[in-house]
Amino acid sequence: MSDIDANQYLIKEEPYYRPVSDEVDKYEAAYNARMPVMLKGPTGCGKSRFVEYMAWKLQKPLITVACNEDMTASDLVGRFLLDINGTKWQDGPLTVAARIGAICYLDEVVEARQDTTVVIHPLTDHRRVLPLEKKGELVQAHPDFQIVISYNPGYQSLMKDLKQSTKQRFGGLNFDYPEAEIETDIVAHEAGIDREVADKLVQIAHRSRNLKGHGLDEGMSTRLLVYAAQLVSGGIDPKAACEMALVTPLTDDPDMRDTLGAAVNTYF
Repeated sequence: MSDIDANQYLIKEEPYYRPVSDEVDKYEAAYNARMPVMLKGPTGCGKSRFVEYMAWKLQKPLITVACNEDMTASDLVGRFLLDINGTKWQDGPLTVAARIGAICYLDEVVEARQDTTVVIHPLTDHRRVLPLEKKGELVQAHPDFQIVISYNPGYQSLMKDLKQSTKQRFGGLNFDYPEAEIETDIVAHEAGIDREVADKLVQIAHRSRNLKGHGLDEGMSTRLLVYAAQLVSGGIDPKAACEMALVTPLTDDPDMRDTLGAAVNTYF
């Protein structure tokens, strides 16, 4: 469809991303081969920022879809809509990406129903096509099109996991929270605070991550640390900022909140 402006999906300014290993080189090689890529890692560790950074670096349009359990195949590929002139077909984000040669990023893909994720299969092998069955059209993916998915293996269950038939269509990159030095740099940069405060927040996060599986489903994410740092930067007392951004969102258990609160008191 020539009337879709691909430029509206370009990332105009460089997103701040600190590489932690050779993930940038690996992703570039995967993109050059148009290999579908799967990013695995905990919530808030930088997967989405990484995709934005790579789309900017490669100067390719990026279309992001936040997956959820109510998402249907029609939400991805498109549907007929009624308007004043009758029925009109509207492409979904996956179809738009395939037409214009964008990177299509399906964030937290295991949240979507398995019958929904099956629609990506023909795009992730040698065929690189997307059948629009309701419209009777076969969309041949643009040469620049690539599909990227992410999920958090920590939340896997029998009900919420990708089928092997889906997993084995992707190359995989593992993500985790950055080492303390890099994470401190990220928090300080993102929130505009000094490294001393950022370092204390990172130390608190490390304590919480050691509690994963021992009362916490997840430790404090880098994203939450940035939130706390932004509150401190805005003039909020560090302890109050940690309570609001780090402790309260993480758990409802009174004992666990006391444990996390003690960690906060250690550093502030």
